Amino acid sequence: MIENNDRQLLVLPDRDAAEEVAEELSARWPELGDVEVVRDALAGEDDAEDVQWLVVVEAPEEDGWTTRLLSKLDQLVAEQDGWREQG
Repeated sequence: MIENNDRQLLVLPDRDAAEEVAEELSARWPELGDVEVVRDALAGEDDAEDVQWLVVVEAPEEDGWTTRLLSKLDQLVAEQDGWREQG
């Protein structure tokens, strides 16, 4: 069960993909408000290439997360070889 106030983390392979997803989210779903792009170094990795990029998305205030919206997020990140995690 998805809690309506949980944030979603969209995990992407590189910064360009993360920024593209963040822009798409803002354009298609302004009710999501500000989305944040964050660099996430993998635990135990020293190589600067071994990083993931996260797009942090807070739940919409009015309706929270719907199954339809979460499905759309999944589709969007899958197009960029990413995935969604509940954060």
